Amino acid sequence: MRTLAFDGRTGAAGDMLLGALLAAGADRSVLDSVESTLDIGYAVSTVDRAGVSATRVDVLRTDGDDEHHDTDQGHDGDHGHHSGDSRPHAEGHGPHRSYREVVDIVEGMGLPSAVEADALAIFEILGEAEAAVHGTDLAETHFHEVGADDAIADVVGSCLLLDDLDVERVVTTPVSAGGGTVEMSHGTYPVPTPAVVEIAERADWSLQGGPVDAELLTPTGAAILAHVAEGVPSLPAVRVEASGYGAGGRDLADRPNVLRATVGADEGRLRRDEITVLETNVDDVAPEVLGDLQRSLAEVGARDVSILPATMKKSRPGHLVKVICKPDDAQRVARRLAEATGTLGVREHGAGHRWVADREIVTATVTVEGEEYAVDVKVASDSDGTVYDVSAEFDDAVAVAEATGLSVRAVLDRAERAAEA
Repeated sequence: MRTLAFDGRTGAAGDMLLGALLAAGADRSVLDSVESTLDIGYAVSTVDRAGVSATRVDVLRTDGDDEHHDTDQGHDGDHGHHSGDSRPHAEGHGPHRSYREVVDIVEGMGLPSAVEADALAIFEILGEAEAAVHGTDLAETHFHEVGADDAIADVVGSCLLLDDLDVERVVTTPVSAGGGTVEMSHGTYPVPTPAVVEIAERADWSLQGGPVDAELLTPTGAAILAHVAEGVPSLPAVRVEASGYGAGGRDLADRPNVLRATVGADEGRLRRDEITVLETNVDDVAPEVLGDLQRSLAEVGARDVSILPATMKKSRPGHLVKVICKPDDAQRVARRLAEATGTLGVREHGAGHRWVADREIVTATVTVEGEEYAVDVKVASDSDGTVYDVSAEFDDAVAVAEATGLSVRAVLDRAERAAEA
């Protein structure tokens, strides 16, 4: 599986993501469509950050206004600069816009459908974060810098470069937010800023403080990573094909202010699947009802149902029902579980993960005395395509066994060998 891995130990901003993606091999020309739509240009250069050569991307106006908005850490979103940064906080290019206005601009850019969907999802994350911080509805939310032309250029540009890299998986190590305080339009706030915290709640990756007193993670950088990246504790094992560094706008005293991106083929692994675990204890449910839970709960999204014997209050025999489902299906599954069993409460363990194989159903042909019979076979493989389990469907094997006089075991064996051939 081709994987893009970000190293988030010095945070992330929109311009750093642009630089890292370009340095990792994305084609600069895909950004032309943004330049032709907005009054901006991408100025790409190579800079030194504490001895590390990195790609710097500045978004500049092309309509005669030479003002430059630095979207780097501390200069992105509705936030001021770090209290120790002597540079003034620059306004973004273009007017402050509502969430709906930003959506209209993105939808009018003629982007590839997948790129447009990603960009809109990122702005929805930004809009929901701002709405949560200010107590407004999403439709009423007005962006400040994150609705300006250069912020749109950061988001759309990152989506275009990601699409060009054509990776199957994006991951990031824990992302550093920095420390200290920032001056905002509503006062002085500690880092991470409120919008970044809101976005981190929606993200799969972990947020960490430090390593310096400066704003390292901006709302735009956080939102892009929240949409595209899966969190990992450390860089995954990959056969590296390309790597590079995206430069931040400021120099840090004791470390390079860069975002590293690595692209490579993931070593054979299982796929991580986000799940929620629901469970309840029951002691007065008929066996027939318990036996039907697999079918009934699967109808509303359950992926797996386990029923375990349990000892209840006053030593009464009972059962523990555990259900695995996707987080989006949890409410429907919990309601069906309550309706089916009469339980007064369903516990949710929250979103976790399970490691799952890539699964494919193939149809194997079993030939008996010149007659051909079809048997479905489940094939499990890792991310490299290495098959490690082949299992014929039992019900199909029973039907063939009844029609031919072979044992079920013999049909299973023939079907699995045919699928492996």
